[in-house]
Amino acid sequence: MKSPPSKTRLSDLKGGSGPAKKFEPPTPKVSRLKKGKVLTPAEKAAFLASRPDLKG
Repeated sequence: MKSPPSKTRLSDLKGGSGPAKKFEPPTPKVSRLKKGKVLTPAEKAAFLASRPDLKG
């Protein structure tokens, strides 16, 4: 008896996510996530002065 050929192609593998969904706007929970803090130029300069390893 001969074994079936090995599955080497991506299309031969079982599973997967199916057809791609259309883009949906973010849910309210995602929209409520806290926004990142933007440093002022003075804060940025002070931070970089305290971290010489980040100069670049």
